[in-house]
Amino acid sequence: MGRGAPLGPRLLLRAALLLALGPAAAAGTWTWLGIAAAGGPEKPGCASPPLSRRQQELCEQKPELVPAIREGARLGLQECRSQFRHERWDCRPPPAARRGPLSSGTKETAFIYAVTSAGLVHSVTRSCSAGNMTECSCDMNLRHGGSASEGWHWGGCSDDIHYGMSFSRRFLDVPVKNVTGKSGSGLAAMNLHNNEAGRQAVAKLMSVDCRCHGVSGSCAVKTCWKTMSSFEKIGRFLKDKYENSIQISDRLKRKLRRKEKSQRKIPIRKEDLLYVNKSPNYCVEDQKLGIPGTQGRECNRTSDGPDGCNLLCCGRGYNTHVVRHVERCECKFVWCCYVRCRRCETMTDVHTCK
Repeated sequence: MGRGAPLGPRLLLRAALLLALGPAAAAGTWTWLGIAAAGGPEKPGCASPPLSRRQQELCEQKPELVPAIREGARLGLQECRSQFRHERWDCRPPPAARRGPLSSGTKETAFIYAVTSAGLVHSVTRSCSAGNMTECSCDMNLRHGGSASEGWHWGGCSDDIHYGMSFSRRFLDVPVKNVTGKSGSGLAAMNLHNNEAGRQAVAKLMSVDCRCHGVSGSCAVKTCWKTMSSFEKIGRFLKDKYENSIQISDRLKRKLRRKEKSQRKIPIRKEDLLYVNKSPNYCVEDQKLGIPGTQGRECNRTSDGPDGCNLLCCGRGYNTHVVRHVERCECKFVWCCYVRCRRCETMTDVHTCK
Protein backbone atom coordinates (compact mmCIF):
# COMPACT_ATOMS: atom_id res chain seq x y z
CA MET A 1 0.00 0.00 0.00
CA GLY A 2 1.15 3.59 -0.65
CA ARG A 3 1.50 6.48 1.70
CA GLY A 4 -1.57 7.53 3.66
CA ALA A 5 -4.04 9.86 2.04
CA PRO A 6 -3.62 13.57 2.85
CA LEU A 7 -5.30 14.70 6.03
CA GLY A 8 -8.71 16.14 5.29
CA PRO A 9 -9.80 19.30 7.11
CA ARG A 10 -12.12 17.43 9.50
CA LEU A 11 -9.43 14.91 10.47
CA LEU A 12 -6.78 17.59 10.88
CA LEU A 13 -9.18 19.66 12.96
CA ARG A 14 -9.78 16.66 15.25
CA ALA A 15 -6.06 16.02 15.64
CA ALA A 16 -5.20 19.66 16.25
CA LEU A 17 -7.98 20.10 18.79
CA LEU A 18 -6.69 17.17 20.80
CA LEU A 19 -3.13 18.42 20.62
CA ALA A 20 -4.37 21.74 21.96
CA LEU A 21 -5.88 19.92 24.96
CA GLY A 22 -2.43 18.70 25.96
CA PRO A 23 -0.13 20.52 28.42
CA ALA A 24 0.85 24.13 27.93
CA ALA A 25 4.13 23.11 26.31
CA ALA A 26 4.46 24.71 22.91
CA ALA A 27 3.99 21.71 20.66
CA GLY A 28 0.53 21.20 22.15
CA THR A 29 -0.72 24.71 21.43
CA TRP A 30 0.40 25.82 17.99
CA THR A 31 -0.75 22.99 15.74
CA TRP A 32 -4.20 24.54 15.20
CA LEU A 33 -2.43 26.74 12.63
CA GLY A 34 -2.23 23.67 10.40
CA ILE A 35 -6.02 23.47 10.06
CA ALA A 36 -6.29 26.17 7.42
CA ALA A 37 -3.36 24.71 5.49
CA ALA A 38 -5.42 21.54 4.95
CA GLY A 39 -8.53 23.40 3.84
CA GLY A 40 -10.15 24.04 7.21
CA PRO A 41 -11.58 27.37 8.42
CA GLU A 42 -9.07 30.19 8.16
CA LYS A 43 -7.80 31.69 11.41
CA PRO A 44 -7.11 35.44 11.32
CA GLY A 45 -3.38 35.87 11.90
CA CYS A 46 -2.19 35.37 15.46
CA ALA A 47 -5.27 36.60 17.31
CA SER A 48 -6.88 33.29 18.19
CA PRO A 49 -5.85 30.94 21.03
CA PRO A 50 -4.49 28.50 21.97
CA LEU A 51 -1.08 30.00 21.18
CA SER A 52 0.89 30.81 24.30
CA ARG A 53 1.54 34.49 25.04
CA ARG A 54 5.18 34.12 23.99
CA GLN A 55 4.16 32.49 20.72
CA GLN A 56 1.56 35.19 20.03
CA GLU A 57 4.23 37.86 20.50
CA LEU A 58 6.57 36.08 18.09
CA CYS A 59 3.73 35.64 15.65
CA GLU A 60 2.83 39.35 15.80
CA GLN A 61 6.47 40.34 15.36
CA LYS A 62 6.79 38.14 12.27
CA PRO A 63 3.35 37.90 10.61
CA GLU A 64 5.01 36.90 7.34
CA LEU A 65 5.95 33.59 9.01
CA VAL A 66 2.35 32.58 9.80
CA PRO A 67 1.90 30.64 6.51
CA ALA A 68 5.16 28.76 7.18
CA ILE A 69 4.13 27.97 10.77
CA ARG A 70 0.76 26.74 9.53
CA GLU A 71 2.47 24.60 6.88
CA GLY A 72 4.84 23.18 9.51
CA ALA A 73 1.88 22.02 11.60
CA ARG A 74 0.26 20.46 8.54
CA LEU A 75 3.49 18.69 7.55
CA GLY A 76 4.01 17.23 11.02
CA LEU A 77 0.44 16.01 11.54
CA GLN A 78 0.18 14.53 8.07
CA GLU A 79 3.52 12.74 8.32
CA CYS A 80 2.51 11.33 11.71
CA ARG A 81 -0.65 9.96 10.12
CA SER A 82 1.33 8.52 7.22
CA GLN A 83 4.02 6.81 9.32
CA PHE A 84 1.50 5.23 11.70
CA ARG A 85 -1.30 4.43 9.24
CA HIS A 86 -0.78 0.67 9.74
CA GLU A 87 -0.17 0.74 13.49
CA ARG A 88 -2.55 0.17 16.40
CA TRP A 89 -2.10 3.85 17.27
CA ASP A 90 -2.60 5.59 13.95
CA CYS A 91 -2.24 9.24 15.04
CA ARG A 92 -5.98 9.82 14.81
CA PRO A 93 -7.20 10.63 18.33
CA PRO A 94 -10.89 11.42 18.91
CA PRO A 95 -11.88 15.04 19.72
CA ALA A 96 -13.67 14.09 22.95
CA ALA A 97 -10.49 12.96 24.69
CA ARG A 98 -9.40 14.93 27.72
CA ARG A 99 -5.92 13.44 27.81
CA GLY A 100 -4.15 12.81 24.57
CA PRO A 101 -0.76 11.52 23.47
CA LEU A 102 0.89 14.86 24.30
CA SER A 103 0.15 14.59 28.01
CA SER A 104 1.10 10.95 28.42
CA GLY A 105 4.91 11.03 28.17
CA THR A 106 4.94 7.96 25.91
CA LYS A 107 6.86 7.04 22.76
CA GLU A 108 3.94 8.45 20.78
CA THR A 109 4.36 11.77 22.62
CA ALA A 110 8.01 11.74 21.64
CA PHE A 111 7.22 11.23 17.97
CA ILE A 112 4.59 13.98 17.84
CA TYR A 113 6.90 16.55 19.43
CA ALA A 114 9.77 15.58 17.13
CA VAL A 115 7.84 15.45 13.87
CA THR A 116 6.00 18.75 14.44
CA SER A 117 9.26 20.48 15.41
CA ALA A 118 10.89 19.08 12.26
CA GLY A 119 7.89 20.25 10.23
CA LEU A 120 8.35 23.80 11.50
CA VAL A 121 12.07 23.83 10.62
CA HIS A 122 11.35 22.39 7.18
CA SER A 123 8.58 24.85 6.28
CA VAL A 124 10.34 27.98 7.61
CA THR A 125 13.56 27.03 5.79
CA ARG A 126 11.64 26.45 2.56
CA SER A 127 10.03 29.86 2.96
CA CYS A 128 13.47 31.45 3.37
CA SER A 129 14.85 29.76 0.25
CA ALA A 130 11.78 30.81 -1.76
CA GLY A 131 12.45 34.47 -0.93
CA ASN A 132 9.31 34.93 1.15
CA MET A 133 11.19 36.38 4.12
CA THR A 134 13.08 39.64 4.62
CA GLU A 135 15.49 38.45 7.32
CA CYS A 136 16.57 35.17 5.76
CA SER A 137 17.19 33.77 2.30
CA CYS A 138 19.69 31.26 0.98
CA ASP A 139 22.67 30.17 3.07
CA MET A 140 25.21 32.79 2.04
CA ASN A 141 28.04 31.05 3.93
CA LEU A 142 28.33 28.58 1.06
CA ARG A 143 28.39 31.09 -1.78
CA HIS A 144 32.18 30.97 -2.04
CA GLY A 145 34.43 27.98 -1.86
CA GLY A 146 34.54 24.46 -3.19
CA SER A 147 37.24 22.38 -4.77
CA ALA A 148 38.67 23.73 -8.02
CA SER A 149 40.89 20.65 -8.36
CA GLU A 150 37.85 18.39 -8.20
CA GLY A 151 35.91 20.59 -10.59
CA TRP A 152 33.09 21.86 -8.41
CA HIS A 153 32.11 24.96 -6.43
CA TRP A 154 29.31 26.09 -4.16
CA GLY A 155 26.54 28.02 -5.87
CA GLY A 156 22.81 28.04 -6.36
CA CYS A 157 20.58 28.50 -3.31
CA SER A 158 21.53 26.36 -0.33
CA ASP A 159 18.77 25.96 2.27
CA ASP A 160 19.49 28.17 5.31
CA ILE A 161 18.60 25.58 7.91
CA HIS A 162 20.26 27.63 10.68
CA TYR A 163 17.52 30.25 10.64
CA GLY A 164 14.78 27.59 10.53
CA MET A 165 16.25 25.79 13.54
CA SER A 166 16.74 29.04 15.47
CA PHE A 167 13.15 30.15 14.90
CA SER A 168 11.84 26.68 15.85
CA ARG A 169 13.68 26.88 19.18
CA ARG A 170 12.29 30.34 19.94
CA PHE A 171 8.77 29.39 18.96
CA LEU A 172 8.51 25.93 20.55
CA ASP A 173 10.93 25.57 23.44
CA VAL A 174 9.89 26.60 26.95
CA PRO A 175 12.88 26.74 29.36
CA VAL A 176 12.79 24.22 32.20
CA LYS A 177 13.32 26.16 35.44
CA ASN A 178 13.31 25.19 39.12
CA VAL A 179 12.10 21.64 38.54
CA THR A 180 15.23 19.65 39.30
CA GLY A 181 14.40 16.56 41.32
CA LYS A 182 10.65 17.10 41.20
CA SER A 183 8.33 14.30 40.11
CA GLY A 184 7.27 14.86 36.53
CA SER A 185 10.17 17.23 35.77
CA GLY A 186 11.54 14.62 33.38
CA LEU A 187 8.44 15.05 31.19
CA ALA A 188 9.14 18.74 30.53
CA ALA A 189 12.81 18.02 29.79
CA MET A 190 11.78 15.10 27.58
CA ASN A 191 9.56 17.37 25.47
CA LEU A 192 12.40 19.86 24.98
CA HIS A 193 14.78 17.07 23.99
CA ASN A 194 12.33 15.60 21.48
CA ASN A 195 11.74 19.03 19.94
CA GLU A 196 15.49 19.22 19.36
CA ALA A 197 15.62 15.65 18.06
CA GLY A 198 13.19 16.64 15.32
CA ARG A 199 15.38 19.59 14.36
CA GLN A 200 18.50 17.42 14.37
CA ALA A 201 16.78 14.97 12.01
CA VAL A 202 16.30 17.74 9.42
CA ALA A 203 19.95 18.81 9.80
CA LYS A 204 21.35 15.28 9.70
CA LEU A 205 19.55 14.44 6.46
CA MET A 206 20.72 17.52 4.54
CA SER A 207 22.10 16.49 1.15
CA VAL A 208 24.17 18.03 -1.64
CA ASP A 209 22.70 18.52 -5.12
CA CYS A 210 24.86 19.44 -8.10
CA ARG A 211 24.37 20.62 -11.65
CA CYS A 212 26.87 19.98 -14.44
CA HIS A 213 28.35 22.62 -16.74
CA GLY A 214 30.48 21.90 -19.78
CA VAL A 215 30.56 21.41 -23.52
CA SER A 216 28.14 18.72 -24.72
CA GLY A 217 27.30 17.72 -21.18
CA SER A 218 30.90 16.90 -20.27
CA CYS A 219 30.40 18.03 -16.67
CA ALA A 220 33.74 19.81 -16.59
CA VAL A 221 32.50 21.94 -13.69
CA LYS A 222 29.72 21.32 -11.20
CA THR A 223 27.75 23.88 -9.20
CA CYS A 224 26.57 22.39 -5.89
CA TRP A 225 24.24 23.48 -3.12
CA LYS A 226 22.83 22.00 0.08
CA THR A 227 19.18 21.09 0.29
CA MET A 228 16.85 19.49 2.82
CA SER A 229 15.59 15.97 2.27
CA SER A 230 11.93 15.35 1.53
CA PHE A 231 9.77 15.41 4.64
CA GLU A 232 8.77 11.82 3.93
CA LYS A 233 12.42 10.78 4.37
CA ILE A 234 12.64 12.80 7.60
CA GLY A 235 9.46 11.09 8.80
CA ARG A 236 10.94 7.65 8.14
CA PHE A 237 14.09 8.62 10.05
CA LEU A 238 12.04 9.75 13.05
CA LYS A 239 9.90 6.60 12.87
CA ASP A 240 13.10 4.55 13.17
CA LYS A 241 14.11 6.64 16.19
CA TYR A 242 10.63 6.01 17.63
CA GLU A 243 11.15 2.26 17.27
CA ASN A 244 14.43 2.59 19.20
CA SER A 245 13.37 5.27 21.68
CA ILE A 246 14.88 5.42 25.18
CA GLN A 247 12.99 5.43 28.47
CA ILE A 248 14.23 8.02 30.97
CA SER A 249 13.60 8.80 34.63
CA ASP A 250 10.66 11.11 35.39
CA ARG A 251 12.80 12.99 37.92
CA LEU A 252 15.22 15.44 36.34
CA LYS A 253 18.70 15.52 37.88
CA ARG A 254 21.48 17.63 36.41
CA LYS A 255 20.84 15.96 33.06
CA LEU A 256 18.52 13.44 31.46
CA ARG A 257 19.11 9.90 32.69
CA ARG A 258 18.10 6.51 31.36
CA LYS A 259 15.59 4.75 33.58
CA GLU A 260 17.61 1.54 33.58
CA LYS A 261 20.49 2.09 36.00
CA SER A 262 22.62 -0.50 34.20
CA GLN A 263 22.48 1.60 30.99
CA ARG A 264 23.13 5.05 32.42
CA LYS A 265 26.73 5.13 31.21
CA ILE A 266 25.48 4.91 27.61
CA PRO A 267 25.21 8.51 26.35
CA ILE A 268 21.92 9.92 25.08
CA ARG A 269 22.37 11.50 21.65
CA LYS A 270 20.64 14.63 20.42
CA GLU A 271 18.70 12.74 17.74
CA ASP A 272 17.42 10.01 20.10
CA LEU A 273 13.73 10.08 21.02
CA LEU A 274 12.98 9.85 24.74
CA TYR A 275 9.92 8.82 26.71
CA VAL A 276 9.00 8.62 30.40
CA ASN A 277 5.99 6.29 30.54
CA LYS A 278 5.29 3.06 28.74
CA SER A 279 2.62 3.17 26.05
CA PRO A 280 -0.92 2.08 26.99
CA ASN A 281 -2.79 -0.71 25.27
CA TYR A 282 -4.08 0.77 22.03
CA CYS A 283 -6.19 -2.30 21.24
CA VAL A 284 -9.34 -1.30 23.11
CA GLU A 285 -11.15 2.05 23.08
CA ASP A 286 -10.51 4.24 26.11
CA GLN A 287 -12.13 7.67 25.82
CA LYS A 288 -10.51 8.92 29.01
CA LEU A 289 -7.05 8.36 27.54
CA GLY A 290 -8.09 9.36 24.03
CA ILE A 291 -7.56 5.88 22.55
CA PRO A 292 -9.96 4.93 19.73
CA GLY A 293 -9.05 1.22 19.73
CA THR A 294 -8.70 -0.93 16.62
CA GLN A 295 -12.25 -2.26 16.26
CA GLY A 296 -13.45 -1.70 12.70
CA ARG A 297 -9.95 -0.97 11.35
CA GLU A 298 -9.16 -2.53 7.98
CA CYS A 299 -6.37 -5.12 8.15
CA ASN A 300 -4.30 -7.24 5.77
CA ARG A 301 -5.05 -10.94 6.20
CA THR A 302 -1.82 -12.08 4.53
CA SER A 303 0.59 -9.69 6.26
CA ASP A 304 2.82 -10.59 9.21
CA GLY A 305 3.55 -6.90 9.85
CA PRO A 306 1.76 -4.38 12.06
CA ASP A 307 -1.02 -4.03 9.46
CA GLY A 308 -1.72 -7.77 9.57
CA CYS A 309 -5.03 -8.89 11.04
CA ASN A 310 -3.32 -10.90 13.77
CA LEU A 311 -1.41 -7.94 15.22
CA LEU A 312 -3.74 -5.06 14.37
CA CYS A 313 -6.81 -6.84 15.72
CA CYS A 314 -4.96 -7.83 18.92
CA GLY A 315 -5.99 -11.49 18.61
CA ARG A 316 -9.74 -10.70 18.57
CA GLY A 317 -10.17 -11.97 15.02
CA TYR A 318 -11.61 -10.15 12.03
CA ASN A 319 -14.70 -9.94 9.86
CA THR A 320 -14.63 -10.40 6.11
CA HIS A 321 -17.04 -8.83 3.68
CA VAL A 322 -17.05 -8.57 -0.09
CA VAL A 323 -16.94 -5.18 -1.77
CA ARG A 324 -18.04 -4.81 -5.39
CA HIS A 325 -16.22 -2.26 -7.53
CA VAL A 326 -17.70 -1.07 -10.83
CA GLU A 327 -15.56 0.91 -13.23
CA ARG A 328 -15.08 1.61 -16.91
CA CYS A 329 -12.43 -0.47 -18.63
CA GLU A 330 -11.01 -1.41 -22.05
CA CYS A 331 -11.85 2.04 -23.37
CA LYS A 332 -11.34 2.70 -27.09
CA PHE A 333 -11.60 5.82 -29.19
CA VAL A 334 -14.20 5.51 -31.94
CA TRP A 335 -14.01 7.71 -35.05
CA CYS A 336 -15.53 10.20 -34.82
CA CYS A 337 -15.67 11.24 -31.99
CA TYR A 338 -16.35 9.40 -28.78
CA VAL A 339 -14.87 6.84 -26.39
CA ARG A 340 -16.47 3.43 -25.96
CA CYS A 341 -15.79 1.51 -22.75
CA ARG A 342 -16.86 -1.74 -21.16
CA ARG A 343 -18.37 -1.87 -17.67
CA CYS A 344 -16.16 -4.05 -15.51
CA GLU A 345 -16.91 -5.42 -12.06
CA THR A 346 -14.43 -6.72 -9.53
CA MET A 347 -15.09 -8.33 -6.17
CA THR A 348 -12.65 -7.65 -3.32
CA ASP A 349 -12.45 -9.19 0.13
CA VAL A 350 -12.15 -6.55 2.87
CA HIS A 351 -11.12 -7.58 6.38
CA THR A 352 -11.92 -5.48 9.44
CA CYS A 353 -11.04 -6.06 13.10
CA LYS A 354 -13.71 -7.44 15.44
